[in-house]
Amino acid sequence: MNRSSTDLSWPSAQHSGGRVSMESPDAVSTLEQQLDAALAQHGRLPMIIVCVGTDRSTGDAFGPIVGSRLADHVKLAGVHVLGTLDEPVHAVNLQATLQRIDDWYPVKPFVIAIDACLGKFDHVGQIAVEMGPLRPGSGVKKVLPEFGDLCITGVVNVSGFMEYFVLQNTRLAIVMRMADIVADALTSSLMRWYDRHPAMKLGM
Repeated sequence: MNRSSTDLSWPSAQHSGGRVSMESPDAVSTLEQQLDAALAQHGRLPMIIVCVGTDRSTGDAFGPIVGSRLADHVKLAGVHVLGTLDEPVHAVNLQATLQRIDDWYPVKPFVIAIDACLGKFDHVGQIAVEMGPLRPGSGVKKVLPEFGDLCITGVVNVSGFMEYFVLQNTRLAIVMRMADIVADALTSSLMRWYDRHPAMKLGM
């Protein structure tokens, strides 16, 4: 794993949410339902989607790949995406990115955090939606600021030994499949949520 990368340990069970396997034929629709439920209860504008990771590590590219796809397809007023393949958000610039968000928005935005993580062997390929903050860097013993109101994490490989090496040697096929599922589900869910809250479009 590149020094500027971050990852996340598997989310704790203390927050409500759900999980879905990329192998499920209904992965996108199941993830949409989980996101619909979370946004219906907690979503608000302005909304910032922060996709954490780097393109210098295959496994850790999950976040930036999702970010690039969302940036191309989510064109909603008051919804902004940070962290793409061209402009990644990683360990080196995460603190500055969070500070910019604070400076840009006088009203605290709703933050969705997206990141790769490592987990048990039988969890690889699973995607989790959890209410509560992301804990970036915990999987590789980095101390980075927690942030976010809702986090989406994808288990890209196995934890427990030589995590940087494991992330660098993660199969791109797994990362791309998971990124496709998250990007498709979140795009659809956001558009539905946005259409159901017309007052939010006016900043009310």
